[in-house]
Amino acid sequence: MNDPAARREPPYARIAADIRARIESGELRPGDRVPSTREITRRWGVAMATATRALAVLRDEGLILPRRGVGSVVRETGDPRRRGSGPRPRRPRPRGAETGLSPAAIVRAAIGVADAEGIDGLSMRRVAARLGVTTMALYRYVSAKDDLVLLMADTVFAEHALPDPPGNWRDGLELAARSHWAMFRRHPWMARVVSLPRPLLTGGAIARTEWMVRLLTSHGHDPSTALHAVVSLTGYVLGMAGQFCAETEEGETGLSAAEWWRAQEERLAEFEESGDYPALFSAPEPPDIDAVFDFGLRRLLDGLEGFLGPGGAGAPRHAAADDSPR
Repeated sequence: MNDPAARREPPYARIAADIRARIESGELRPGDRVPSTREITRRWGVAMATATRALAVLRDEGLILPRRGVGSVVRETGDPRRRGSGPRPRRPRPRGAETGLSPAAIVRAAIGVADAEGIDGLSMRRVAARLGVTTMALYRYVSAKDDLVLLMADTVFAEHALPDPPGNWRDGLELAARSHWAMFRRHPWMARVVSLPRPLLTGGAIARTEWMVRLLTSHGHDPSTALHAVVSLTGYVLGMAGQFCAETEEGETGLSAAEWWRAQEERLAEFEESGDYPALFSAPEPPDIDAVFDFGLRRLLDGLEGFLGPGGAGAPRHAAADDSPR
């Protein structure tokens, strides 16, 4: 690169421009796999974060999207004369048709995009295309993408609203945890949205926390102890979801967890045949994700029950979250 202006561009922008040019020229056709982050780091000699940002730029522009089992591919949109045999994009409906829009319809469409393509595949442009309207039409109902994500999360929490609590606090916490897990399994992108350090300030999220805290305080536990227990339990579910439910399960490798393990058989055999890890390799195949979650949840609840007392007890075993000796 001899162009001084090009050299002043950030590396991620140059990489995105290179891949964009290949898409626009037809070298990369609709459905073709684009370079993965690992390929980009090798070919351009940049850090993984730079490679990730370059692909994020192309996703935000609506040029590529993640595809399960493959990786990031060229989106099947654009001028078919320029991009080959991809299907002709759906044209936006006339402005009059946009009057049928509503915040609820936009949120539902956005959830559909995120469920199919992950949170990184979500953009106002993609939601508009799904609804068959102009992107600007959305901004008359939703002020920004961040606000849209909050509305999406609140809608998902509402879908998984908890019923009246049972009489036993342990049963109630287990019910809440499994409901949370089912939510992440149904909407994997939520594992990237929910946070403990910076919780979602939405009615649905706060109502769920209130439900669990009140369940414990109704059995005589003080609010501080109850909140510590609830945050610990939520952290376990969120941590498991972050590892197993988020879009990273296949990621840029284009492999599911089971496919990845099969691909490592030769490498694993080297460790097994060394004889240095007899305990580890005496175990059967890696356990099922839901079985791991179930095991950990039960042990965590066992620990809470040992600290708080029996699940149906009317009085707390400990009065405060700090149980250290004085």
